[in-house]
Amino acid sequence: MQRRLAPLTSSLTEEQREQLCGLLGNVKLTLLYKASVHGYQASAFHQRCDRQGPTLLVAYNHSGYIFGGYTSVDYAQSRQEITDKEAFLFSVHGGAPLCIKVNSGHCARYDDAGVPNFGQQLYFCYNNQPYVYDQEMNEYCNGVSGNYALNVNFSKRYTINQPYVRDQRGNAYNRARVNAFDFSPATLYGNDTNMSECEVYKVEEIPQISAKMKPWRNVLWTAERRAELMEMIRSHKPLMTSVSRVRILMIGPVGAGKSSFFNSINSIFMGRITSKAISGSAGTSLTTQFRTYPVKDGRGGKPLPFVLCDTMGLEEQSGTALDIEDISSILQGHVPDRYKFNPTAPFQPEEQKMSRPASLQEKIHCVAYVIDATKISLMSDKLQEKLASIRRKVNSLGIAQIVLMTKVDEACPLVEKDLQSLYVSSYIKSKVQEVSSRLGVPVSCVLPVKNYSQELELELNCDVLLLTALQQMLNFADDYLDDVCPMEDKPK
Repeated sequence: MQRRLAPLTSSLTEEQREQLCGLLGNVKLTLLYKASVHGYQASAFHQRCDRQGPTLLVAYNHSGYIFGGYTSVDYAQSRQEITDKEAFLFSVHGGAPLCIKVNSGHCARYDDAGVPNFGQQLYFCYNNQPYVYDQEMNEYCNGVSGNYALNVNFSKRYTINQPYVRDQRGNAYNRARVNAFDFSPATLYGNDTNMSECEVYKVEEIPQISAKMKPWRNVLWTAERRAELMEMIRSHKPLMTSVSRVRILMIGPVGAGKSSFFNSINSIFMGRITSKAISGSAGTSLTTQFRTYPVKDGRGGKPLPFVLCDTMGLEEQSGTALDIEDISSILQGHVPDRYKFNPTAPFQPEEQKMSRPASLQEKIHCVAYVIDATKISLMSDKLQEKLASIRRKVNSLGIAQIVLMTKVDEACPLVEKDLQSLYVSSYIKSKVQEVSSRLGVPVSCVLPVKNYSQELELELNCDVLLLTALQQMLNFADDYLDDVCPMEDKPK
């Protein structure tokens, strides 16, 4: 009598399915393979999953982590390295999913008759067992010096002989190529490599569904709206006549995009990509001075009615980067432009300035916290507490506050494809809610943006988001000025 296979039932809850679909866009997931039913053998995987188009591998472990990867390229046992710019790893553990995109210039996986792998780093169903093999983790555990052999794939044996990887034919490859994904085992799967289940889903786009989806914020992605926003900003007059320009202070972790935001705003009004403020992706702050950046309305144009103030990036350790006392001095208008910060000694105002309070014109009128959307879930407790301390100080002064959530295109593959999908992305919505919860600000005060970083030309959708955020900052600054300014000083 032939044994009947158990029916295929997804292990994903409806909420988890929605979270993963939020990373992928308007798609449906169809379960192709379930290891507990079909077996953990590579042959069983390929029998069900080859030539099925884009797929999502979902693994479950005994520590409650749901993790895996997406590839847009068919499994075909081609014995080729697969370039797939849309590939990513993910992890879900009690909150919004973490998404880790493949690094530029690296192969997303090796396509052979073995078990599925990502970046030749993670191998699922290792040795036909409910086990995940993490190449980097195992190399660390086995020692990082000397020669040793590891069987890291199942139809293709590699002998890892640092610093090269050799395949079964003896071809040597530089090991740097395997670092396709940057992740921490603790964050991705809680250091638990024993799987309780492994599933693979076929990913299919649902045609024309986007027209039916209601965005969770309404934005006009038109050239007319961009022109309207630019004109509103040009003609803005601060609520207090003694304040000629609104001063906006940008605060955030190293590499979040503070300086890039100024460059992006400056680019829009200059009509070309500019790079006036130093920006980049170094591990420590590239900004070492307090800088005040006025923006002109085009080359040789008049100054616009705002100044963007840039600071050193925040870091976890005390005694590094910006000190809370430095921020207090900036907020109260005591720190001059181009003052160079000293992390070991907070700013000391001159005696003359200490005896004379700064004018409202010199003070900060709005604080913008700049947070990287790709690192929200990775924010340490120390950094979160440092931000909370700053928030308490800003609150005590009654200064308006807003959050810029940057790098939304890097955080969500759907948004990377089309920036206009930003406000239909459930993943971005979950990140906005997470930022709101972590920083203690209303959801309405969290504004997703994309700074210009590698572009050579301006782009309409990017401009609309950036200008919308700037206009909101000016509105919030007016709320602050309305609260502190006497009635006689308000413009008639």
